[in-house]
Amino acid sequence: MKIIIEPMTADAFAPFGDLLEAKGAPDKIINQGLCGRFHDRARMDFSDGRAGISIFHAEKRDLPLKLDLVERHPDGSQAFVPMSHQPFLVVVAEDQNGTPQNIRAFLTEAGQAINIHRGVWHGVLTPLYDPGLFAVIDRIGEGPNLEEYWLPDEVIIATS
Repeated sequence: MKIIIEPMTADAFAPFGDLLEAKGAPDKIINQGLCGRFHDRARMDFSDGRAGISIFHAEKRDLPLKLDLVERHPDGSQAFVPMSHQPFLVVVAEDQNGTPQNIRAFLTEAGQAINIHRGVWHGVLTPLYDPGLFAVIDRIGEGPNLEEYWLPDEVIIATS
């Protein structure tokens, strides 16, 4: 199966999570008029535990990409905020009775971040440029919060 990468838009990504970006007019002007605040842009959602911020350093990937694994986090959402001004690949899938279906791939624009909603199947962190540094806001708590699904058939993610 071949999946063609789509541009990241808030509407296209809405079934899977929140697109975080500073486009349009800010919600508030703060800091003596020198800063625009784009307020409360992600639905952080945790069943227990607390929100924590971790730093991930992921290896750069190349396209086309062979996708063999997706995962989800049943107890909390997971936000990925790049720490460089580079786009990255986001792979998500719908759930059908515990099985990922209808895989989609999005390419962010430089300056965009995402929040994947709780329980959404998604690919692993996939930077396309070095250094692959991300701040990740997710659930910190007791017990497992990870389900993995190994895809039975080869899936290739490509630009065309």
